[in-house]
Amino acid sequence: MTRRRRPTLDDVAEAVGVSRATVSNAYNRPDQLSGELRERVLRAATELGYPGPDPTARSLATSRTGAIAVLLDTSLSAAFSDPALSVTLDALTRVVDPHGHALLLLPGGSEGGPPASRVLTAQADVAVAYSLADEAPALEAVRARGWPLVVVDQPLLPDAARVGCQDRAGAALAARHLLELGHRRFGIFAACSRITPGGGALTVASAARAAFHDTRERLAGYLAALGSAPVVVEEAAGLSAESAMAGASALLARTPRPTAVLCMSDQLALAVLAVAAQLGIGVPEELSVVGFDDSPPAGWSSPPLTTVRQDLAAKGRIAGELVLELLAGGQVPPPSEVPVSLVVRGSTGPV
Repeated sequence: MTRRRRPTLDDVAEAVGVSRATVSNAYNRPDQLSGELRERVLRAATELGYPGPDPTARSLATSRTGAIAVLLDTSLSAAFSDPALSVTLDALTRVVDPHGHALLLLPGGSEGGPPASRVLTAQADVAVAYSLADEAPALEAVRARGWPLVVVDQPLLPDAARVGCQDRAGAALAARHLLELGHRRFGIFAACSRITPGGGALTVASAARAAFHDTRERLAGYLAALGSAPVVVEEAAGLSAESAMAGASALLARTPRPTAVLCMSDQLALAVLAVAAQLGIGVPEELSVVGFDDSPPAGWSSPPLTTVRQDLAAKGRIAGELVLELLAGGQVPPPSEVPVSLVVRGSTGPV
């Protein structure tokens, strides 16, 4: 049995009576053709059974894959359940998708980011580091690949484009709000920084040595506003509300119990609300809780969560614009930060 030859770009060009370049433009640069001519080319390709340019060959010819490697500090399952991450990546995707780019998610683990080996074997044109530890091995692997790098939040790198938020200022807003309500015993629920295996109680000094920039900045903002007020610090075992439940329980079991808890993310604050409900602790009658992010669940929690708002969608849009700028050969711009504000809802009240 004779195997039928696969149609080629030349066959389409001959059928339409145009050059190979015109057929290529119909797929890769449609703005170079009139709508009528492009429709003729694509119709002829369909009739001949031509599937379009081979993406592997195209990437070899152009040295571009169309992929953006997103380096995460969490597993994929944890990333998909993180509302703040979802909002940010959705906004980033809306910027880059019309330009033919797709996201390649590289999950992280115990190293503060993806393993270096995963970065070294990935096919991408640019990297986006989403909230990685200061010395994550993946960052050196990005340098080895020669990829342009956009950082969302952290770490701070001199040779990378970056967008973050005003972490320290936002934390200070939250702490001052609670002071104004008369609170004088505070708990700080810190994001998982792997300072202690599985999370747990921290001294202020150990928390200040966290490998994550936002943890250090938010802690500094809380402490600067609280002054000499008594503070206890608990590190969460994970980033999700479920994994933070044990830490929230330990924090509310302190004697004397804090009357207010400052949480470094909304996910952590939701864990505190859940544990308080289980223990019969009234919020805000007996306990005030403040989050950080203003992710979607903050508005429909019970009670609705007082939180520090950062514009997550704006952060994603800026990151997407930085990606396109670097891919176009632009220079690394100065770092930018989205502003913060305090959104007061039902989870805080007078002591």
